[in-house]
Amino acid sequence: MNRCFVRNVLAGITLLCFTAWTPVFAEDLSFDEIYSGYSAEGLTFSDKTQSLQGQTVTMTGYMAPPLTPTIRFFVLTETPMSVCPFCSTDADWPDNIIVVKINDSVTALPYDTPVSVTGTLEIGSEQDPETGFVSQLRISADRVQEM
Repeated sequence: MNRCFVRNVLAGITLLCFTAWTPVFAEDLSFDEIYSGYSAEGLTFSDKTQSLQGQTVTMTGYMAPPLTPTIRFFVLTETPMSVCPFCSTDADWPDNIIVVKINDSVTALPYDTPVSVTGTLEIGSEQDPETGFVSQLRISADRVQEM
């Protein structure tokens, strides 16, 4: 078999592999970009947040201590929280949190370890069937990475 022919076939297969792979673009979303203000119904989502609904986003923050060790979601906070945000009084409840849904049970990281979360942004009321926790804003995570 002709060596040039084999080389061209291999080069074509390599090119096909690279062109078939499309990297996922994730829009960065920061905590200060989530809301645009308040209304009679409470906090209102910013135009940026609303435009990213159903899109892949990346957020960086801290994993709040989970409610139980087997829960399939955690709360991403802007600043480290040493106690579970659900165990605090209403006065201590932060307005800069986002629920992160994961496929496997969460393993709690130290509360002061930054994490990067990439996944699909979801807006709208959703209740966790296991805990009854209701969220208005979530990331269905494809990747959670310690930083």
